[in-house]
Amino acid sequence: MTDSNSEQPKGGTATVEEPRAGETLLKVSGLKKHFPITKGLLKRQVGAVLAVDGLDFEVRSGETLGVVGESGCGKSTMGRLITRLLEPTDGSVEFEGKDITHLGVNGLRPLRRDVQMIFQDPYSSLNPRHTVGAIVSAPFKLQGVTPEGGVKKEVQRLLSVVGLSPEHYNRYPHEFSGGQRQRIGIARALALNPKLVVADEPVSALDVSIQAQVVNLLDDLQQELGLTYVIIAHDLSVIRHVSDRIAVMYLGKIVELTDRESLYDTPMHPYTRALLSAVPVPDPRRREKNGRDRILLQGDVPSPMNPPSGCRFHTRCWKATQVCATKEPPLVPLATGHQVACHHPENAPDQEPGDTEPLVRS
Repeated sequence: MTDSNSEQPKGGTATVEEPRAGETLLKVSGLKKHFPITKGLLKRQVGAVLAVDGLDFEVRSGETLGVVGESGCGKSTMGRLITRLLEPTDGSVEFEGKDITHLGVNGLRPLRRDVQMIFQDPYSSLNPRHTVGAIVSAPFKLQGVTPEGGVKKEVQRLLSVVGLSPEHYNRYPHEFSGGQRQRIGIARALALNPKLVVADEPVSALDVSIQAQVVNLLDDLQQELGLTYVIIAHDLSVIRHVSDRIAVMYLGKIVELTDRESLYDTPMHPYTRALLSAVPVPDPRRREKNGRDRILLQGDVPSPMNPPSGCRFHTRCWKATQVCATKEPPLVPLATGHQVACHHPENAPDQEPGDTEPLVRS
């Protein structure tokens, strides 16, 4: 990262050497975020919501890591932690080898040039009282960067890059559709030429007919600008087309992490298999060929205030045995580059072959 006191480069480009493709750009170790629950006038803490409860993963330069899971599993909280919009409860976040876990305001300023976020809701992430020009130019003003040719020219170039007309410079957000507003948010995120972009469900609030356009735009921008993405989503069919590797989250933990082909062809965690079974297949003959009958999970997702003991998925898993309720499975590689946290995985040797007694649920 550049020093905040150094001379600002033109056009918002970094002067430091760009990380080479394949090198570790982001490293997360033991990351936790617990939101306290308070009660009474004295705000006495009576519990905590374990939104993120111990994450370990790396993101390599130039790749796209997809993060999927049901609502409430901690995906968005994780995104805000690695962009330092939230302060972690425990663990560490390293960016380009530098610990950014507890950086202050002055330390975060240069980081904001390299790490940006695209928010889920394009309606609430843009100030309705500001013009598009003011919104997209805000990063330049906050960082004290003067692009070559001037701010207006650079903003109009960014609008053109994301598929909008440069003539929209003086328009307001309410004059655009949902897909166009998300493009404005993408242009703002790209203004300072970041190295890492975290996209929090970038298409979930958009019409289905527009989703593919925005996904294709993100893919094209990555190819042109060499971006590294962490894309958060709950739709496996969307994330399949943009991700190199995929992490599956459940109740604040990663239960499976592998490359795209391995996840879709040979899922090892029962939860992942259940998610994949819910992906619509238009052609019934293809569904029969894949042999993926719909798996309906029983019960509701447990509360993150009081997660189950042992494996957190055991209360809904059809393969659960006694060991699943008492012993938490570690996230370990069961195949080359394929990490799974399960005592009785699919498409892999049983990790607890001695425990075959089914779990009796009350």
